[in-house]
Amino acid sequence: MAINVNNVYQTVLLILNKEQRGYMTPDEFNKTATQVQLEIFKKYFEDLNQSSRVPQNDMDYADRTDGIDEKMSLFRRRKTVNRDTDIGSDVYRLGTVTYDGTVGAAAGYEIELQRLQRNAYYNVLKSDLTLPNENYPVYLFQDNKILSNPTSITSVNLDYIRRPDDVVWGFTKDITTQVLVHSPNNSTDFEIDETEQTEVVLRILAYAGIVIRDPQIVQAANQAVQAENVNERS
Repeated sequence: MAINVNNVYQTVLLILNKEQRGYMTPDEFNKTATQVQLEIFKKYFEDLNQSSRVPQNDMDYADRTDGIDEKMSLFRRRKTVNRDTDIGSDVYRLGTVTYDGTVGAAAGYEIELQRLQRNAYYNVLKSDLTLPNENYPVYLFQDNKILSNPTSITSVNLDYIRRPDDVVWGFTKDITTQVLVHSPNNSTDFEIDETEQTEVVLRILAYAGIVIRDPQIVQAANQAVQAENVNERS
């Protein structure tokens, strides 16, 4: 479940106001919130890599790796793109690349393409013995494009992790009072897991401390974030 952007913004404003630390404009909040979401999103990959090296609990619901994988599930996508065509800016991390086989043993099956680095890709094309075919295809990923080989594979299927949408606290201005009023229709909530809300608020407050040049709020927020991370790993 997503984190409500209005709840986070109002919480941040409440804390800043209570401590008489200043004010964060909607534009400052939106830019900061988007950055914070991306930081936490990237941490999912680091946490997943770390947890995969540690023995897991026998109880499924307590398995840390499964928990992180569940948080990332919202961002898993699949799409079909043409060969040597830009795959789009929404692709954050590329996963499996396949094509729908139509010839010989590949007919009726999805065949996975092997990803090669540039030198290896061009080397396999130099000899008839290593030349890729529709049963054993390869690809080179460059310039945000899939260069598949053999060239008879004109389109491929991508499994990938998409990039989170930018966070937006949309608003309208009351004509009479000139007060900014939240507009849900013009807003975009955080897409990361709702369990991250506390860390989201703390990280935004840390940035807010930088914006308003208040080292005390930066230090307090950063310490709270670190404590939160330690608790999650314990």
